[in-house]
Amino acid sequence: MKLDIEEDYFVVYGFVPRSVQALMHPRSVAGIAWLRPWNAARKKRAQLLLEFVRERGAVHPREVDDYFAHGKVTNYWGGSSNATTHLLDAMHYRGMLRVTRRESGVRIYAVHQHAPEPLDAAERERRIDALVDLAVRIYAPLPGPRLNTLARRLRYAVPQWQSELTSALERARQRLAHARVDGADWYWPAEEDAARCAPPGAVRLLTPFDPVVWDRDRFELLWGWVYRFEAYTPAPKRKLGYYALPLLWRDRVIGWANLSVMNGRLEPEFGYITTPPRDRAFRRELEAELHRMQAFLALES
Repeated sequence: MKLDIEEDYFVVYGFVPRSVQALMHPRSVAGIAWLRPWNAARKKRAQLLLEFVRERGAVHPREVDDYFAHGKVTNYWGGSSNATTHLLDAMHYRGMLRVTRRESGVRIYAVHQHAPEPLDAAERERRIDALVDLAVRIYAPLPGPRLNTLARRLRYAVPQWQSELTSALERARQRLAHARVDGADWYWPAEEDAARCAPPGAVRLLTPFDPVVWDRDRFELLWGWVYRFEAYTPAPKRKLGYYALPLLWRDRVIGWANLSVMNGRLEPEFGYITTPPRDRAFRRELEAELHRMQAFLALES
């Protein structure tokens, strides 16, 4: 089944619906201080690469490197695969290419062309507001400072409109629901009634980059313990584990799990902040989550 999604950069890099990608493109990077401008030689390389991809329909980075480094244009890329990949990434970010699929994790690129940039100021404002609202729906509830950070991160999604993000943030503050709790202002989508939201009676193992986990300060504020991603921490200094997954039970993150596969079977190890829940509902839901993980990994149950 094909999904209506694309790989692109929003708040972070990942998959976004095509309707959301259309709000961000075409990206113009002219005059953006943190983006290195292309000189004439680099523009020529990008144009040649674009023509190469267009002729073939879809390409692996290795094909590009082989052709330009060792084919008709000898050593055009200096024989560096890293240079090839870097330019492909830059062209993808600018909207000249799209990732059509992956092979063993490697991006396969095809030519892409977005609709023209809107010239009407009202349409630009509508697009920016829609992107801010989407980011808030993903990451809410947000303390005021984190809302500021989230809005600023959209400069990577729409560098061509980064000068308009401050006013977009002020508009967002006016339309979002908010409340002051313990001296801090919190924001969430206006259509959500937090008082009426009952927590689902389910267990979920969250990734270290899940929107619930992403803001480590908020995580500690809400659940009273410090979560750290320790994949790059020397093993003797790890407290939770190499790739600890926060364990969400109903509306509380009560511990973490480290998962491994041994002889084709899922082997979980759990840690808890206090004692684990002893009721049957928790055990049943934890088992259901592990079955979902087994299915995702195509393992034997």
